[in-house]
Parts: sequence; structure tokens; C-alpha cells
Amino acid sequence: MSVTEETLGYEQARDELVDVVRRLEAGGTTLEESLALWERGEELAKVCRRWLDGARARLDAALAAEEDEGEDEK
Repeated sequence: MSVTEETLGYEQARDELVDVVRRLEAGGTTLEESLALWERGEELAKVCRRWLDGARARLDAALAAEEDEGEDEK
């Protein structure tokens, strides 16, 4: 994982990914530029996925703890 990936927040990575997609869809770039954009997009998508996976794990843990508390009250 690169330093950039470690420091990017979800919103930053998502916004940059949206920009990358727009640039690719607009065309007008060389093959080399398009490949570089594609690779950057893949990196950014992985960053977003890690953030979302982490958020889901935290949510699942919170829901499980809430269920455990409900069971203890019975």
C-alpha cells in the first residue's frame, strides 16, 4: 500500500475516482495517459473498498453488541 493510499480518506478517494472516470469517458488522452488513469482508478477503487469494508465491519460489530445487550436483558 502506498503512502497516498494510507492517507486518503474515503471522500477524497471517491472524488478523485469520479474525476478519473470523467477524464476516461471524455477521451482525448493518449493510450499511455489512459492506462495511467485506469491504474490510478483501480488504486482508488481499492481504497474506497477498504473504507467501506471497514465501515461494514464496525456496523456489524455494533449491531452484534446491541443484540448481545438485548439478550442479556431478557
